[in-house]
Amino acid sequence: MTITLPSIKTAANILCGVVLAATLVSGVSARELRLASGLPPLHPAHDPLYTDFQELLPEYSNGNLSGRLFGTEITTLGNMRAAILSGMVEVGLFLPSYFPADLPNFNLVGDLSMMGHRNPQVTAAAMTEYVVTCDDCQSEFKKLGVVYTNSHANPYSLLTTAPVTQPEDLEGLRLRTATPQHARWVEAMGGKAVTMTTGEAFEALSQRVIDGTVTSISDVISFNLGEVISHITLLDMGTFHSLANHSVKNNVWQGLSVDDREALMKASIVANVRTTARWVEMVEEGKSVARENGLKIIEPSEALIASTDEFKAQDLVTAAASSEERFDIVGAEDKIARFDALVDKWERLIAESEGSEEAIVALYESEILSKVDPTTYGL
Repeated sequence: MTITLPSIKTAANILCGVVLAATLVSGVSARELRLASGLPPLHPAHDPLYTDFQELLPEYSNGNLSGRLFGTEITTLGNMRAAILSGMVEVGLFLPSYFPADLPNFNLVGDLSMMGHRNPQVTAAAMTEYVVTCDDCQSEFKKLGVVYTNSHANPYSLLTTAPVTQPEDLEGLRLRTATPQHARWVEAMGGKAVTMTTGEAFEALSQRVIDGTVTSISDVISFNLGEVISHITLLDMGTFHSLANHSVKNNVWQGLSVDDREALMKASIVANVRTTARWVEMVEEGKSVARENGLKIIEPSEALIASTDEFKAQDLVTAAASSEERFDIVGAEDKIARFDALVDKWERLIAESEGSEEAIVALYESEILSKVDPTTYGL
């Protein structure tokens, strides 16, 4: 069965009618924001990232803000930019890798998945602080027409149709990758990097178009990859963190009071921390399902770990040079070093905390929000 998604214009007409009807019926005075993740209901970047955000908005804004959450019938992740710029959506999930030329400074570090910490809460916090305090990143988002709030992170491993424990096991393998750095790693290991979305991986694996994928172990469940792979290698492949969680349309942000901007940021951060935690839970759930279905979960050899670490160290120079050449980024090496230092900083901060949701949110507030002036941020 083929499902045809509505055009932006058609969807906008539908949405305007829904919003107008709801306003006439309810007569509410709270500012109701139109929210969309562009993802299916069971995806963590929808639930809890957007479902919890919707619930938290009125709580933190003392009832001044609320949210109406729309599904993929209104917009998909790929259409989010057009949906926000048209005003159909006012707060949406951005995948900056879709806009490499528009957000090169963000993608400079967002694409460096293998710099992601084994604890994805560390990466999420480091990424958030980096972008919030990166003038070049902020200028890019302003030109794109949205205000950045924060980023979450999802831990990645290696899922394959054959065992991979040694560097030579990767030779000739066709592996699906989601980021440029993962693609470079595959090529450096003697494999063939294949670019496709996660949703396309199942069919590609079942038809043996590819031999594996660099992705989250949770995809064993969420994309049924447990049916088409045989092995999971617990090789630390960093995180996917090229995400802008609750991107707010510029004129919507400008129309909010200072207190409501702070409330929105706080609600976004809490939902962010919960979402990153949910990804970690889903990884463990994926392992359990894999074992129940007879998949082999294996450890990488010291040689594979060493060769991967060597690649990561050398690739930072490659990434910096490529960004400077392709997008005229100035001081790419220094920017990467700054992000690396923030990862170290947040590793220490979170390790020294009790690690609870409340503790991590408190760190966001003291280390990031307290240093942001809501009267000028995003303007």
